[in-house]
Amino acid sequence: MNEKIATVLNEMSAYLSIAQMKKLQEVIVKTFSENELCHQNISNEEFMEMFLTAKKIEGCSERTIKYYRVTTIHLLNYLKEPIRKVTTETMRQYLVDYQKINNCGKTTIDNIRRNISSFFSWLEEEDYILKSPMRRIHKIKTKKKVKNIISDEEIEKLRDSCDNIRDTAMVDLLYSTGIRVGELVRLNREDINFSERECVVFGKGDKERKVYFDAKAKIHLEKYLQSRTDTNPALFVTLDKPHDRLKISGVEIRLRQLGRKLKIEKVHPHKFRRTMATRAIDKGMPIEQVQKILGHSQIDTTMQYAIVNQNNVKASHRRYIA
Repeated sequence: MNEKIATVLNEMSAYLSIAQMKKLQEVIVKTFSENELCHQNISNEEFMEMFLTAKKIEGCSERTIKYYRVTTIHLLNYLKEPIRKVTTETMRQYLVDYQKINNCGKTTIDNIRRNISSFFSWLEEEDYILKSPMRRIHKIKTKKKVKNIISDEEIEKLRDSCDNIRDTAMVDLLYSTGIRVGELVRLNREDINFSERECVVFGKGDKERKVYFDAKAKIHLEKYLQSRTDTNPALFVTLDKPHDRLKISGVEIRLRQLGRKLKIEKVHPHKFRRTMATRAIDKGMPIEQVQKILGHSQIDTTMQYAIVNQNNVKASHRRYIA
C-alpha cells in the first residue's frame, strides 16, 4: 500500500503546493491506515471463506470448491503468520516442503501452485493485500506425456463385455459425445433429443451446450430407457432398487471393472473424452469445433486433449511434402 501512496504523491507533486501536498498525504495515510486496521481484524480462515464464497458466485462447481478448500486449509495450517504478511520466499518453501512430505510429482505441485495463486490473486484484486506473493512463482515445468487413447478394437471389446444394456449405452454415449463424467450423471431423460441425436449438458460453471451422439448410442439408449420400470428422471440410474441417480464414483468403478476384466490399461471416463477429441482432429474436424463440443473456454485446453496420432502425421507428410 505504501508504494501506491508514494505513486499518488509523486504524480500530484507537479500540481500542488507544499502545503497542499502535506494535507493530501495526511488524508491518504489516514484513510488507508483505517482500511488496514479493518483488514487486520480479518482472520486467515475468514479470508478463505470469503474467497470460496466468491468462487461459488463465479459459478465454480462443488468439486472445484472442495479442491480449493482442501488446498487452502493445508496452506493455512502451515503458515505461522497472517495471510497479509506472507512472502514469496515463504510460499516457495511451502511448495518445497509439500513436495517432500507428500512425495508428489511436479504435476501435482503445479496444481497446488495454481490453486494457491488463485487465492492470493483474489486477495490482491479485492485490495486485501498489496501484491500476491505467488506472482514470481511461475508454472512448474513438467514432462508432457502423450497419453493413450482407446482403440477401435478396445471399444468393441468394452461394448461386448457389458452384461447389461445400461453399461453399453453409457460406454457409447461417453465415446461418441466426449462429455465429462459429471455432465453424464447430471443428464435427465428429457435432455435427450433422439430425432436429432443430440442432448443438452451443463458443463463447468453451469454453462449449457449441445453435444451429439452417433447411431449406436441412440439405439442402445432407446433400448435402455425402454427396459426401465422406475420413474427416476435421471438418464442413468443404479441397477438395483431404489434405482437412484448414478454417481460419478459409480461410473468410474464400473469402467475400471470392465477395463480390468479385458486387461485394457486405465479405462476411465476422461479417456473417452480424450479419445473423441483426438479422433475428431485426426479426421479433419476444425479445432474450434472440437473446442465447442468439449465446452472449453480456451483453445489451448482443447489442444492438450487432442494429441494428433503420429501415424496420421506421417501419412500427411508423405501426401503433402514427400
